[in-house]
Amino acid sequence: MQGSLPLNGLKAFEAAARHLSFTRAADELHVTQAAVSHQVKTLELRLGVKLFRRLPKSLRLTDEGQALLPELRDAFERMARAIHRVTSAQGASALSVSTLMTFALTWLVGRLPRFQARHPEIEVRLNTTGRMVDFAREDVDVAVRYGDGNWPGLHVEKMFEDELTPLCGRAYKDRLCAPEGLRDVPLMDASPPEPASVGEWRTWFKAAGIAHLPITRGAQFDSTKIAAQAAIDGMGVAIGSPYLFAEDIAAGRLFQPFPLTVRNGKAYWLVCGEGTAARPKIKSFRDWIFSELG
Repeated sequence: MQGSLPLNGLKAFEAAARHLSFTRAADELHVTQAAVSHQVKTLELRLGVKLFRRLPKSLRLTDEGQALLPELRDAFERMARAIHRVTSAQGASALSVSTLMTFALTWLVGRLPRFQARHPEIEVRLNTTGRMVDFAREDVDVAVRYGDGNWPGLHVEKMFEDELTPLCGRAYKDRLCAPEGLRDVPLMDASPPEPASVGEWRTWFKAAGIAHLPITRGAQFDSTKIAAQAAIDGMGVAIGSPYLFAEDIAAGRLFQPFPLTVRNGKAYWLVCGEGTAARPKIKSFRDWIFSELG
């Protein structure tokens, strides 16, 4: 083997090895599947070894491929960190935060002035999305994610467990004297429809001992914040976290008709790239957010 190795071939191999698919690697790299296959083949010829076992409907790494992958991944990560150090001097004070709309609007945005007062040197750039960002390839420093916390290769810290309870506006407050009263009102949520359930409502019904209560399905939304606003406006009853909507409840805009809250097995997590948690601006944000939670 003489000369330098083809960078495109190395990138194609790393992506294909991570996905075990030339097609998915091509989607990630924004090239054709044929291009990825060709780049990997060229790399194999340069190295003089096979990196993949090409099966009829899948790929498997050879021993040589398995030996190369962690070293190559580490090299790419070190390159990314070096480039970040070189290029981030001008934007060192900017902190890019990705989060869900509901968390941003109900919890984070109202508290951000306190963070800015404590750290005026850090400019927060907030982006709301339901998509999981790729820290290795996107300009995002830290994210608040919702789920089970199982995201290998990332630095993950639990913020708080999610809890569910019915939430309503004044229009339905006096009609809900007992959980059975929910059968007569439109039930709204922000979870996708499921064949044999009504999203998060079934979880709460089961805990309330009324798993087989017939229900009237109301409007569906892509954000719990929007569902809660619809409840305030009298469209029906939403289900969500009383912690996230504590301000609306305290102000008398939203009501929690029943004391029962149910954990749904999910939580909110503070997430950043592996090895980046100690960066000053990320650590400052992390320390502040956990002080607010405390």
